[in-house]
Amino acid sequence: MRLPSLKHLHYLINVHKYQHFGEAAKACFVSQSTLSSGIAALEGLLGVRLIERNNKKILFTPLAEKVVQQAQQIMLGVEELTEQAQSFSRPFGGTLKLGVIPTIAPFLIPQILMMIKQGFPELKVFVREAQSDVVLRQLNEGELDLVLLALPYPSTGVVMKSFYDDHFYFAQHKDSQLNTEVKTESLAPDYSNLADNSLLLLEDGHCLREHALSACHLKRTEKINSFSASSLHTLVQMVNNDLGVTFLPEMAITSGILENTDIEISPLSDTNHDYREIGFAWRIQSNRTEEFEQLFTLVKKQILHFLPHYNLPDKNLSGQKKHA
Repeated sequence: MRLPSLKHLHYLINVHKYQHFGEAAKACFVSQSTLSSGIAALEGLLGVRLIERNNKKILFTPLAEKVVQQAQQIMLGVEELTEQAQSFSRPFGGTLKLGVIPTIAPFLIPQILMMIKQGFPELKVFVREAQSDVVLRQLNEGELDLVLLALPYPSTGVVMKSFYDDHFYFAQHKDSQLNTEVKTESLAPDYSNLADNSLLLLEDGHCLREHALSACHLKRTEKINSFSASSLHTLVQMVNNDLGVTFLPEMAITSGILENTDIEISPLSDTNHDYREIGFAWRIQSNRTEEFEQLFTLVKKQILHFLPHYNLPDKNLSGQKKHA
């Protein structure tokens, strides 16, 4: 019995990914005619039609969708087989494709890369930044080996382990005219009395948005401004111009995101649940689980020594309240 080649399965996967023969050919580093011939050869070998196409679009048959899923698993298995063989000869000596979310990348990736360089000097790390749902999908599809993200986050087929608790702080302009009723004699603000439309958050898709709302127990959506920011740096500039208030993670604050601003911060009222967990995720079936466990142990042990410190009077930014 003749079997499909890995090359032809690779062609099929990329046509499905890009939904375009020309883009798929570029991704496979072949000409469009070579790719089309490969797909035709695969269809001939299987004895079924996989793709219907005209001048405007292509359509995968229901059977083709199942074939693509199986092809992805086959390619993933081949990659893991290769990685496993390499790891036996040179543990931590190959490459690591690391995914990370935008609300962590600028504040923690330099420290993570430094730890890896010191602990595993022969390991080459390539970083890809995207939102949680994207990096987890790429992890499951084998495009990434490991993901650095904020927890909790719903997922299947992966191991998730937390190494650091990133606390949230209430942030507003020091002379804010919008929410004077929030200011109290104590450090903890009464953010349940926020004015309507005064709370600025990141746009949908950023898990930090949901983590911040969960930490402050804010249920009333009328408090939230419909205009959202695309990044934490943009959010800070909006608050610095007294366009609203927000909640910022300690990781960003200790990295200096508030430098040269007139923003003041206060700890949240519920100090037992005022944080998001930061951790790693990898595929349950990954052949590199032992390596990732060692990397996790290293980061968890050293993370507090690598995080920057930014001392603000009376703001208790110790970063040590719940870290194990």
